[in-house]
Order: sequence, then structure tokens, then C-alpha cells
Amino acid sequence: MFSRVKRHAGSQPADGIYTKPLIMGILNVTPDSFSDGGKFSGLDDAMQQVERMLSEGVDIIDIGGESTRPGADPVAAAEQVRRVVPVIEAIRQRLGSDILISIDTTLSEVAKAALEAGADMINDVSGGRADAAILTLAAQTGVPIILMHSQGVSKTMQDNPHYENVVQEVLDALNERIDAALKAGIKKEAIAIDPGIGFGKRKRDNLDLLAHLDRLVAMGFPVLLGTSRKRFMGSICDVTEPSELVTATAVTTALGVMAGVQMFRVHDIKENRQAADVAWAIKQGR
Repeated sequence: MFSRVKRHAGSQPADGIYTKPLIMGILNVTPDSFSDGGKFSGLDDAMQQVERMLSEGVDIIDIGGESTRPGADPVAAAEQVRRVVPVIEAIRQRLGSDILISIDTTLSEVAKAALEAGADMINDVSGGRADAAILTLAAQTGVPIILMHSQGVSKTMQDNPHYENVVQEVLDALNERIDAALKAGIKKEAIAIDPGIGFGKRKRDNLDLLAHLDRLVAMGFPVLLGTSRKRFMGSICDVTEPSELVTATAVTTALGVMAGVQMFRVHDIKENRQAADVAWAIKQGR
């Protein structure tokens, strides 16, 4: 699945999936993302951030043109394309194929344009529920896709979310999305999953999922974990500014590595690269 990853790649088992953790850097080319909205919406600023992430050890650049923070309004496909395609093209022109690019979108039209511009994979926070054609696109192009769990849509997902057993319900929902992807023709080895920390979940739900990451790993698919700077950690640390949650995020990265998580979607590359690498070295001692 990640055979093109050159930086920080670990040994490659027979199924073709690297076991050493990969760091996915967040590049939001949006005006309203919860932590970095507006910072990288210009092409020059976006490329400076790409260079910074590369220098700090990123493996994958995840580019999104629509905020998925709680309460965010949807962004039309044409506007997302206008935001993300120039950045993808600029990365490819400057770096060639030396870095993996992921397109963060729920819409097949955006994903198609991003793939044509040079993106390598799809990261869909709706898991194919928002636009089933995105699964068909992934199958036809053969690119990897990450299927995330979420409850509801961004605008309303934090309006009183409820679970009886969040871990089992997320597992069941992800299995349903995996089945849909396989039926669409996506190969098993091209599927990764994400529990969707903070997406339609209460603080206790996020903590329960983090405490049982091993059950997600046991599903047999690469797991992506995205806790970066999220609000539920701020309530634990008595912090209100997302940018002050770098250490808290790195703690979850280390815990995730020990549980077998393979990818971490983060804003702060250097700190999470270090956390992942040290946890990985410790894990080898087992």
C-alpha cells in the first residue's frame, strides 16, 4: 500500500504494508479549519509548510480544501478543487514523486481532480457515505483509500452524539464501510481505517476508543489515528488553545504505536515523528 514511501520506511512484510509508523502531515488550504485555518491558503505559504514538514520527517502530505471541524459548512466541489489542485501540482513540480500526497475529501469530483493532479491516495472522513462514487473511483484507479468513522455530518456531528458501546459500534460501522468498499471493487490491501476521533463523539467516547486501539488494529487493516490538537484533550489538560496540545498529541501517538497503529495524521511533524520513532524502538524490544 505504501511501497512508494522512502523516508523513514521500515521493513516490508509479505503483504506489502510497512510496519514502521508513518506520519501524515495536515495541510489545510482552507480559511476556517479549527487550528490552522487561513495559514496555508496561499500557494507560497502552503509550499513553505510542505518544505517544513519534509525537513521534520513527514511521510505523507494530506491536503484538504474543506474544513471538517464541528459546525463547519460544506464547501462545493468546484471550490475545493480550486483550492487543492494548484498545491498538488506545485508539490509534484518541485518534488517529483518523492513524497506521498493524500487528498482529504468526501467528494468523488474533488478526489478525481486531485488524483489527476498527482495525488496518490484518498482520505474520506465519511467513509464513502457522502458520495458512493468515491469508492468506485478508488477501485477504478487502484489508489489506496482511508475509510473513517463519523456520526452525522460536520455541521451537526457534535449535537448530542450518543453511543451505547462506542468501540463495538465503531467497529461495526467500519466493517460495513469495508464491505461497501470491497463490493465496489477496491482491493483489501488498498483499504485503511480510521476511528474518527472527535467526529461525532464525546470526550468519554474518544478516550474509550484510544484505550481500545488494539481492537481496531485486530481488524487486519492499517489504522490511521487523528487526534492532533483536538478539543477533548484540552479539557483534560485545562488548555483552550489547540496549538498548546502538541505534547498531548504526541502522547497519543506513542500509545498508538504501542497498540499497532501504523499512521498518524498530525499538525506538528517533528514532535510526533520523535514520539513515533521512540515508541517504535521500544516496541521492538518486546
